[in-house]
Amino acid sequence: MSRSSLFRSLPNLITVGRLLLVPVAIAMIAAGHWTLAFSVFVAAGISDGIDGFIAKHFDLRSELGAYLDPLADKALLMSIYVTLAVEGVLPGAVAILVVSRDLMIVGAVMISWGLDKPVEIRPLLVSKINTVAQILLAAMVLGAKAFDLGLEGWLGPAIALVTALTVLSMAAYLLQWLKHMSG
Repeated sequence: MSRSSLFRSLPNLITVGRLLLVPVAIAMIAAGHWTLAFSVFVAAGISDGIDGFIAKHFDLRSELGAYLDPLADKALLMSIYVTLAVEGVLPGAVAILVVSRDLMIVGAVMISWGLDKPVEIRPLLVSKINTVAQILLAAMVLGAKAFDLGLEGWLGPAIALVTALTVLSMAAYLLQWLKHMSG
């Protein structure tokens, strides 16, 4: 691979690296290595910012990157939520809701394509806010576990906020999709 093609691929290579961090983060949580899990999560977040900056700043956006980037983000978040639920740190219902929302969106897109009515994939404002809230909750829980800070007091309201935003985001996408499919 030439240097120029390597550079053109750099955002996608960083994204693939983020995907490879997912099982590492999960293994660290499962092993109770909270500081490492938090560090891997933060590294994944930083890599998300870096690949986006490079892709936009150097005009290296690609169709592959448009699919890989959200896949890496969702793989990390869904895996973290499921693992935190399995470890008893977050309620299982929250993990199920987070995963169900994303599976609903993917399913709707696949059905749209299958029925030859492809839907344009654009994140809604409520979805962006929801994603930020999900990331912050995961980071706060991992950070609290890593640095032996208490979860009491703030965890309940944070879970309630993420739950409400996830339901709102799910409803907004579902309504938008139903409108698209019936039009």
